[in-house]
Amino acid sequence: MPVKDVDGVALKSSMTDAAWRVGKVCWPLMVAFLVTGCAVSQITKSFRSKPEAQTWTPKVSEERLLEAAKTDTSGQVDLASAAAECPRFTVWPRDKMLTIYEAGRVGDGLAIMYRGEITKAARECSIAPGRVTMKYGFAGRVLLGPRGSPGEIKLPLKVHITDKSRNIVSTENVQLAVTIPPDNPVGFFSAVRNISFSVPTGVPPSEYRVFIAFDQGTPGAG
Repeated sequence: MPVKDVDGVALKSSMTDAAWRVGKVCWPLMVAFLVTGCAVSQITKSFRSKPEAQTWTPKVSEERLLEAAKTDTSGQVDLASAAAECPRFTVWPRDKMLTIYEAGRVGDGLAIMYRGEITKAARECSIAPGRVTMKYGFAGRVLLGPRGSPGEIKLPLKVHITDKSRNIVSTENVQLAVTIPPDNPVGFFSAVRNISFSVPTGVPPSEYRVFIAFDQGTPGAG
């Protein structure tokens, strides 16, 4: 399944004078070249779960993911205990961000309404013969752009399940609501969901993958 790259674009997300001065320096370069050198985003740092017992002890929660997204914790952090054969849950590599522009101005850095970023991900599993039940969570932020306004923003996402050949065997659409407060150009989000799918006899569940991705087919996306 082909996917498109989303170029980094500087947004007005700084909440300190020093960061704002850096943003003013970087903004003309990014509008001209659409590069990520001075972008405000720090791209996804996924949480990894180390194999433990086959017993499912739920630890993934919206509160813990939201806290991690707000503090932007670096390094490896365990939020979940996962079965040894648990499929990996990650962000689809080139769809971890979604930039929405004003109608008819896609690609114009001055026409950005907002950008969503998935910055954290975690999962845990219960393994049964022929079936995997996964509890997964993800978190991130929405950065308001020059043409954006505070309020509720809907983020469309897709959850893909791939087999050992990396073919997509299932896709689920997810709508996430995020609120941008009037006094802050950054809004945070977190969500926890469950998914269950069958695995053919003799195929290790660990050969499957579950991906979360922004829907790049959203009107205004670029």
